[in-house]
Amino acid sequence: MLGADVSSLQRALDLGAKYHDASGAQRDPLDILKGVGVNYARLRVWNNPISGYSNKAKVLQQARAVKAKGLQLMVDFHYSDTWADPGKQYKPAAWSGHGISQLQTDVYSYTYDVCTSLKAQGTVPDSVQIGNEINTGMLWDDGRVVNNDFTNLSLLLKAGYNATKACNPGTQVIIHTALAESLSSARRFYDGIRAKGVSWDITALSYYCMWHGTTSNLSTVIADMRARYGKDVVIAETAYPFTADNADSTRNVVASGCSGYRMTWQGQGAQFAAVQSTARNAGAIGVFYWEPTVHNGLGVRLEPDQPGDPGAVAGRDAGARHASRAAAVRRRQHADLDGAARQQRGREPPGDDAAGGGCAEHAADRPDRRERGARGGTRPERLGRALPDRAE
Repeated sequence: MLGADVSSLQRALDLGAKYHDASGAQRDPLDILKGVGVNYARLRVWNNPISGYSNKAKVLQQARAVKAKGLQLMVDFHYSDTWADPGKQYKPAAWSGHGISQLQTDVYSYTYDVCTSLKAQGTVPDSVQIGNEINTGMLWDDGRVVNNDFTNLSLLLKAGYNATKACNPGTQVIIHTALAESLSSARRFYDGIRAKGVSWDITALSYYCMWHGTTSNLSTVIADMRARYGKDVVIAETAYPFTADNADSTRNVVASGCSGYRMTWQGQGAQFAAVQSTARNAGAIGVFYWEPTVHNGLGVRLEPDQPGDPGAVAGRDAGARHASRAAAVRRRQHADLDGAARQQRGREPPGDDAAGGGCAEHAADRPDRRERGARGGTRPERLGRALPDRAE
């Protein structure tokens, strides 16, 4: 899985975004990404977002474009009308009064509907995430994990798994958390759902060095997850900013980079290379860069956290992200991507390049990145990031 989350791409294109490759030629951004090694696209789906983007209709539209390019497709179910992450897991408004019994039906029906609609148009998803960064559950408060009680969350995960397999048995089910900074926390979560009989195919982690620690620690967590649960592991999100400059009206959440990596184009490329080599050497089957096609020059902002909350708009603070620069960085990492692809196919052993780096700030010492106000900003998509960043 040599992936990119391109969830905001359709909105950028609709607003007139233009993308150029490293030579300056204007091209389809998916062709640019594919040309530098990407073989998998990730798309989030929200139930009823106020922007009208990343909903079922738009995901169906984007899925056609993705599959037409010969890329594989991951669908990331948030089960919310907006961002779902460790700091918040809001129910969709239409499900707001539903208890755990009805929510199981909701999750099954919605997952099955989206999946079968994709299948009907010839774009069956190759994988799906049942929830996004569900460290402490989903569909709060009914699906929240409290006092290590995974009962309700497990019921919801089973509903999503069963719906996916009923739609298409070959679609891989992913359980995604943002627990790469803590082996004990990652074990606690996945042990908890396994003890409740939850089935899944791939374990997914988010990794942002400014919140999740060193690549050495990441390697330990990946290797442990593979051995402990006997399932493939993927880094479902990663990103790093190329500048600390503020280029829009949304304040930067990240003011300084991680140890060993300057906030420059070269630093961004080096940090991404380190994540790739770390993941590969630890046995992960893939890495997804978050939002390499996001384009700030047109005022592309992904979504308020809640209706009527203008301060929570998810703007990017790095200015326009042109695919020409993205391609340049990715081209520099093309050999690394190729190595990961060959390793996944079993054609060569892992490389021996050093990973290194990471962030000196420990996750326990930083505010929750997902919520604004006293707890800081939201999602890495609010990094002063520039090339790709995270999604959700």
